Amino acid sequence: MIQGSLVALVTPMHEDGSVDTKSLAQLVEFHIENSTDGIVAVGTTGESATLDEKEHCDVVRMVVEMVAGRIPVIAGTGSNSTREAIELTRCAKQAGADACLLVTPYYNKPTQEGLYLHYKAVAEAVDIPQILYNVPGRTAVDMQTATVVRLSSIPNIVGVKEATGDVARAKDILRQCGKNFALYSGDDATGMECMLAGCHGVISVTSNVAPRAMHEMCVAAMAGDRATASPINDRLMGLHTKLFVEANPIPVKWALYEMGLIPRGIRLPLTVLSEQQHAVVRQAMQQAGVI
Repeated sequence: MIQGSLVALVTPMHEDGSVDTKSLAQLVEFHIENSTDGIVAVGTTGESATLDEKEHCDVVRMVVEMVAGRIPVIAGTGSNSTREAIELTRCAKQAGADACLLVTPYYNKPTQEGLYLHYKAVAEAVDIPQILYNVPGRTAVDMQTATVVRLSSIPNIVGVKEATGDVARAKDILRQCGKNFALYSGDDATGMECMLAGCHGVISVTSNVAPRAMHEMCVAAMAGDRATASPINDRLMGLHTKLFVEANPIPVKWALYEMGLIPRGIRLPLTVLSEQQHAVVRQAMQQAGVI
């Protein structure tokens, strides 16, 4: 089971919007050097919505090659088209990803039965470990706990990223699905509490900016050590919240630019962080000790 601080990696881009492969390689090394436990490539934070299928598969392949087996790589392969999700998942398997992360189909608002059949179809089509991803604030569909429990019986559906920030729901999923089904927090602000309750890690935006601190917090929280985890989490709380002052990944890409790790590039319809938010994000970075 993949556990710990799993970075929802940004996709660095030049100012013209093209993928910056040199900065991507530098980011991968930055995370390995700073003890990140795993990389999620081309998820929401990686601007999956605006990468075409070739770019999507190429970035996953490059990250797998750059990591070279040192830490796990989870590929974001979700889509609101079941056929496209299957094709992206096949690409990830061919690239050598360790697992795939599949967001609930967005915009078309499937029923719970539709969600079940969607994930079942992808799991049956591609033999690779698959992690469900529930983020109703972005997708306009909420995968209910009963559907997660039902899907957990499919052998290669191995976990879920629950991004509602609802700790009670996380506890209910843990109780009903059992300890061998991985549960990841998808909400940095409540990630520590989820891990103290038994979650297996956090798929994190904050860890883009503060990877070592996130790793240390996750280690302590998963061990049930609130006394060690809480001060670290308190220091990171500004990032947990202020990296969402505008739509993710706008603030985190600006923060990484400020750190000198990537260029300013981001793809429309997203834009560079508004100037009035610069001081807000910079203060959170200072509180976390990353600048």
